[in-house]
Amino acid sequence: MSVELLDGAIILGFIEDDEAFNGSVQDRFAYFDTNHDGQLSYSEMLKELQFLRMIETHFGIDVKPDPEELSHVYDSLFLQFDRDLNGAVDLEESIYKF
Repeated sequence: MSVELLDGAIILGFIEDDEAFNGSVQDRFAYFDTNHDGQLSYSEMLKELQFLRMIETHFGIDVKPDPEELSHVYDSLFLQFDRDLNGAVDLEESIYKF
């Protein structure tokens, strides 16, 4: 088992390395674009949000969020990325947000 420590400088270096960062975003985007139409629908993006489990864990401990509250958070997050409000997130919208 390998353990890697990430500090602010490493993360900032990755984000500032346009080629590495954009390549990583493009790879992740393509992975979740299951119908390969170049856009993430709400259901495709929801899979990513559920995979990340940001809301369902708190400092590494599983918590049971209220389903309505969780749905509202996911809806709000999707709208933050869907800048043109067309019901889908394209690659430019996802990279622009970062």
